[in-house]
Amino acid sequence: MKRFHVHIHVDDLGKSIAFYSKLFDAEPARVESDYAKWMLDDPRINFAISTRGNQAGLDHLGFQVDDAAELAELKARAEAADIALIDEGETTCCYARSDKHWITDPQGIAWEHFQALANIPVFSEGKQNQAAAESSACCAPRAPRGGKPLGIAVKSGSSCC
Repeated sequence: MKRFHVHIHVDDLGKSIAFYSKLFDAEPARVESDYAKWMLDDPRINFAISTRGNQAGLDHLGFQVDDAAELAELKARAEAADIALIDEGETTCCYARSDKHWITDPQGIAWEHFQALANIPVFSEGKQNQAAAESSACCAPRAPRGGKPLGIAVKSGSSCC
């Protein structure tokens, strides 16, 4: 079963945790010095906030899946629609080890499709993710000039919806 994912960059983690805890009537499932995450069942959402990123606001959207077959299905949908994607495979970020790929919608909003495999004690492990971890809320691929997640162009001749 899929779980909708939203990741927002915030300026003040403490104030934001207090606000969203009241809004969701639930405490975060995980809190770190720069990050908090709610795993809600009603609505079914993985809602994360962090102080990483360049400016407050939406960092990315996504779908978290329960198993490799669901992740493969999401990847196949993107490929069938001729949507370019970045396949990171197994990687670490946001205090988790996961298998993931990224697509970008026509407005430039990054979408992360992932299966969480395990929790890890640090935001990101490994040299490959270090630069992304320092500038990203959740290790989203970055444009060469920094800032927004990398806009993966939709291949010509294709349409979205």
